[in-house]
Amino acid sequence: MRRERNTKLVDLFALTGWSKGELARLVNRRAAGMGHPQLATDTSRVRRWLEDGECPRDPVPRVLAALFTERLGRVVTSEDLGLSGRARHHVPAVPEELPWSTKRTVDALTEFTGMDLMLNRRGFVGTGFALVAGPVLVTNFDRWLAGGSSAHGVSDAAGTIGPPRAATFGTRTAYAPVDAGPVGVDEVAALEHAVTVFRAWDANRGGGLQRKAVVGQLNEVGNLLTADNAGPVKQRLWAVAANLSVLAGWMSHDVGLDPTAQNYFVIGAHAAREAGDLPRAAEALSRAARQMVHLGRPGDALSLIDLAQRTAGERATPTTRAMFHTVEAWAQAALGRSADCRRALGLAEAEFTRSQPKDDPDWIGFFDAADLHGMQALVYRTLAETDPTAVRPAQEHAAKAMELRAQGHQRSQTFDLISLASAYLLDNQPDAGAQYARLAIRSTRDVSSHRTWDRLNEMQQLTAQFKDVPEIWRLHEEIADSGGLSGPSKA
Repeated sequence: MRRERNTKLVDLFALTGWSKGELARLVNRRAAGMGHPQLATDTSRVRRWLEDGECPRDPVPRVLAALFTERLGRVVTSEDLGLSGRARHHVPAVPEELPWSTKRTVDALTEFTGMDLMLNRRGFVGTGFALVAGPVLVTNFDRWLAGGSSAHGVSDAAGTIGPPRAATFGTRTAYAPVDAGPVGVDEVAALEHAVTVFRAWDANRGGGLQRKAVVGQLNEVGNLLTADNAGPVKQRLWAVAANLSVLAGWMSHDVGLDPTAQNYFVIGAHAAREAGDLPRAAEALSRAARQMVHLGRPGDALSLIDLAQRTAGERATPTTRAMFHTVEAWAQAALGRSADCRRALGLAEAEFTRSQPKDDPDWIGFFDAADLHGMQALVYRTLAETDPTAVRPAQEHAAKAMELRAQGHQRSQTFDLISLASAYLLDNQPDAGAQYARLAIRSTRDVSSHRTWDRLNEMQQLTAQFKDVPEIWRLHEEIADSGGLSGPSKA
């Protein structure tokens, strides 16, 4: 029986501009470079992949994924090409059950990071694939996390959206640099320390400077997870993978690579499940929720943060629950729901008063008193666009956040300055607004964060109402001249 055409491969092939003969020659050349000189693909074989839905054997799927990634300048995986190894029939596909298996998570981790690194080596930034949003995002996140920790046994599975499914290449995918062997507690401790260092870099200077280093380290951790490690070591490795995945996602979001960020958040949630840490998985969801608010999708953010709160449940510490409530409040503020916003902020303050830092996991350590005030400032500043009574609380919390910020948190300090300047402009105090806006512009130049430029652009819109005030109009032009309309390059 004739198989159906591989529409995924056909569509992407059309984007490349290659002929079938060109693709055949490229596959042979790349395969030879990977140690498979015996591969002899020709035009008729390529036609069968496209038109007959023939699924080639290893190493062809990963060769094709690498070639398409380079050509299109975005992550393309074997799943994207319709080469997952499953037979195609003339019947609708039935979605497979979730959550992912352990092997599926490792494969997704190593393949996606490998392709991300490949794009960076060739000067691409990976912005060309779609951001998932709306009900499908929340529904699938819910299904991905269903069933508790997969460390207790979950069937093999694949998702309908999210991080691409890696084709099976034996015990590991093709992108890790060396074959992995078991590691000991000292090696894991060194990886855990590396996470701490990466977090400090990100907090101080933004995601653009060290994102590639984090992705590379995550790729290596994925390689280590293919080895037969002892149970406690493997659990700690999964925790490292979760922390690095969420950090890679946050750094990607910080530099404007939002589809890439979303994929890392999903991988991070799965890795946290493997580590048996559902609150950590929930924190990954909260990052995705913050991303949605930033991108103007507060409704999606509310659904995600609700899922995060349900996922973590009473296992989350008061500090973590306080952080969740601030994200919820920001989404409510963006929707102009003053009462709901203030209710969520009240819950955040109540939870934070019960915080016991000694009981908090390391990954929530960023959420201290300064960050609580910083988030309150952002929330009230957002709410002030529809509720003028929120202007003064925004000023007060921004000032308190700046007072409490520790050294080494320049990006957060920049956001505090932007919140404070914006609140003064909304309060019709152009002199104070201009003072803090100039400090914000100066600070933004010193961090590699696209989000700071996004916030500057929002602040610039507030200056438009002061065209008759020469100092403010000079500020309006200064933001534009400083790059506020485009921001820094992505990395």
